[in-house]
Amino acid sequence: MVLMVACSEDDAGNEASGEGKVQVVTTYSIVYDIVKNVGGDHVEIHSLAPIGSNPHEYDPLPEDVKKTTDADAVFYNGLNLEAGNAWFDKLMETAGKDGKDAPVFLMSEGVEAMYLTTEGNEGEEDPHAWLDIRNGIKYAENARDGLIKVDPENKEVYEKNSESYISELQKLHDDAVAQYNEIPEEKRVLVTSEGAFKYFSEAYGFQAEYIWEINQENQGTPDQITRIVDIINDKGLKGLFVETSIDPRSMEAVSDETGVPIRGTVFTDSLAKPGENGDTYISMMKSNIETIKEGLME
Repeated sequence: MVLMVACSEDDAGNEASGEGKVQVVTTYSIVYDIVKNVGGDHVEIHSLAPIGSNPHEYDPLPEDVKKTTDADAVFYNGLNLEAGNAWFDKLMETAGKDGKDAPVFLMSEGVEAMYLTTEGNEGEEDPHAWLDIRNGIKYAENARDGLIKVDPENKEVYEKNSESYISELQKLHDDAVAQYNEIPEEKRVLVTSEGAFKYFSEAYGFQAEYIWEINQENQGTPDQITRIVDIINDKGLKGLFVETSIDPRSMEAVSDETGVPIRGTVFTDSLAKPGENGDTYISMMKSNIETIKEGLME
């Protein structure tokens, strides 16, 4: 199993070895893709949490420790995404990365955090900032600034790459706003398994509902199922969505209980596998935008 995970990780986003490139480690696939778009051919990136996995909880492999130890820079999401079992902090300590001599960059720097509200998690930061494309732009800016810091000789390349990439992201955000303005307000209720769409909903005019608020061991409980079933019935909702990186059985149980169909699959914590729809940050957000619009307009 470990060998299979390691192989899938190589296929999913680790560049072939290149002499003279900036050696970068990212914590999961979405940060990987944003840094890659800014860094281009000047970076070689090792991404930690494999595609399709849950970056909230990750157990680094020996290869991860070695790659992180040797890295010129580490980019992470923050906002508690990598906080499960303190795996990221432990990895940084083991690899000797203190953010000073060995740069560690926070991709969500400058993001206005949203917070969790469920019992036991009150006041914790919600990590899913990238689902608001305006925050994805901040991530790209932070990737640019970090790469310039560790590789100032290629400053102009990183600035040019980021300018082009940010232009694409801004257009995608504007398109999302325009498309969702076509959906009647009473239909703009987005029900997913995890409550990952707070930032998205704030940006694009939705009400976010969910079975559980954030991925952890206690999820999909009978009380959580009952709660969301009551909300769906009270509001007369017509569509549900399930995430690519989450076991669909809890949402399937909600669908069976309410008679409301699952209208589509959306991306949250991970890109799709290379070659599939959603295998980049831009394509995953395009897919989400289209899937949600089509599902709620049915």
